[in-house]
Amino acid sequence: MQRYFIEFSYFGKNYFGYQRQPREISVQEVLENALKTVLREDIKITGAGRTDTGVHAKKMFAHFETAQVLLENLVYKLNSLLPEDIAVKRIFSVKNDFHARFDATFRTYEYYISLNKNPFSTDFAWQIRRGNLDVEKMNDASKILFDYTDFTSFSKVNTDTKTNNCKIYKAFWEQNGSELKFTISADRFLRNMVRAIVGTLVEVGAGKISLEDFRQIILAKNRNKAGTSAPAQGLFLVDVGYELE
Repeated sequence: MQRYFIEFSYFGKNYFGYQRQPREISVQEVLENALKTVLREDIKITGAGRTDTGVHAKKMFAHFETAQVLLENLVYKLNSLLPEDIAVKRIFSVKNDFHARFDATFRTYEYYISLNKNPFSTDFAWQIRRGNLDVEKMNDASKILFDYTDFTSFSKVNTDTKTNNCKIYKAFWEQNGSELKFTISADRFLRNMVRAIVGTLVEVGAGKISLEDFRQIILAKNRNKAGTSAPAQGLFLVDVGYELE
């Protein structure tokens, strides 16, 4: 058996997240069905992570195994079968012990906010039309994230994770006209973590909570202390890092 990595992207609006669900459509299920059709064998893919319902991915990876010699035009055949909202970029062989999830060194997400009503970004940004946000203060709060590793306050409760510790490498806001973009990179993320952080940082920018309040929210290790999660449509997984030879 040879292990392969598959790089792909998807528009998440029509899916109940990346991971296969018992009664709902998922990105994983659609990809596995396409691989099964082309390779004529049951294929199970293991993703670099899982995105929630409605979240998008510009760059996602998964691995699968097969004893077949893959066709040179496999990417073309898969893209011909897949719906328009999922696209495969490349497939390449890796060592048989290389793991899409456990060997990832970082993940990077971007979150988009539109400060004006924009019909062309409703599927790709959180539209906030209640006045300007203090982006400088939001960036000051983002820097506080580097002081901590336990982000229980920004995680869904009752998950199957063994630890809520994450190492954040970067977190910052940028403004371009009426569009805000938040970039955050870490070794791993908890379920709902980015959206919970964004929702809480927006409350900082709106003047509802102070920088010290934000610090105390992290220290509380209590999801009920943080802000409401930002809507899913503004969130994009944009990169996953590996040490490939």
